[in-house]
Amino acid sequence: MAKASDIKNGNILRFNGELIQVEEFIHRTPGNLRAFYQARMRNVKTGKLVEYRFRTDEEVEIARVETTDYQYLYEDGNDLVVMDNATYEQFNIPKFLFGTAVKFLKEGANVIVAFESDEPIMAKAPASAELEITYTEPAVKGDTSTGALKNATVETGAEIKVPLFINLGDKVKVDTATGNYVERVK
Repeated sequence: MAKASDIKNGNILRFNGELIQVEEFIHRTPGNLRAFYQARMRNVKTGKLVEYRFRTDEEVEIARVETTDYQYLYEDGNDLVVMDNATYEQFNIPKFLFGTAVKFLKEGANVIVAFESDEPIMAKAPASAELEITYTEPAVKGDTSTGALKNATVETGAEIKVPLFINLGDKVKVDTATGNYVERVK
C-alpha cells in the first residue's frame, strides 16, 4: 500500500474495487485547515469521472499496469486480435476499449494495450491513420471556393468528410480520435 502523497498524474489506482486513472492530482492547503489532495480520476472501464479528496496520510492501492505495443491482426466478433511484437503471442482485446478509433484501424497497425493481471483494461489506437478512399461522389467544377466537404468511405468502411478535390483511390490521413480529415497523402 502507498500513501496518497505517492500518487502522480497518470497512475492507475484500485479505488472502491474499481480501476481508475488519475487525471489531475493537486495538493491543497486551505487557510488554517488541514492539507489534502484533490483528485480528478476516470474509471477505466466505464469512462465515468470521479472526484475525491484524499487525506495526506490515507493509504491507496496503486495498480501494477503493463503497457506494451502490439500489432492489430484481425477482427474476431466483438474482439480484435492483437499480437505481441516480441513474443508473437496473440490476445483478444474487446473493441469497446479502443472507443471510436476502432473504425479506422486497419490490419497491421500498431496499437498500445495496457494489462492489469492478464486482463486488458485500456487500448489506444495510433493518433492518425492513412486510409484509401473507396467511394466518393465526383466534385462539381467551380464549387471549390467555399471549402465545402463531401462524404467519402475509406477502406475500413468508415464514412468521413473530405474536401471536394479528393477522388476515388486517393490516400488520406485521418485523425482517429475525431474522425476528421487531416491531409492528402502522396
